Amino acid sequence: MEAYNDLMKLIKLTGERAKLEAKANGTYVVYKDKMGNLVKEHSDGKKEILAEGN
Repeated sequence: MEAYNDLMKLIKLTGERAKLEAKANGTYVVYKDKMGNLVKEHSDGKKEILAEGN
């Protein structure tokens, strides 16, 4: 179970790093939210829903 928690922590940190890099480069990140929607988040904080979840 500890390996699972370590993996989840790494995934979270990777996502946070991607957001920081997108902000620094004036781009965006795309991720899946808890509702299953694809979200495009711009460096200015604007979010767009790209696809509805199932």
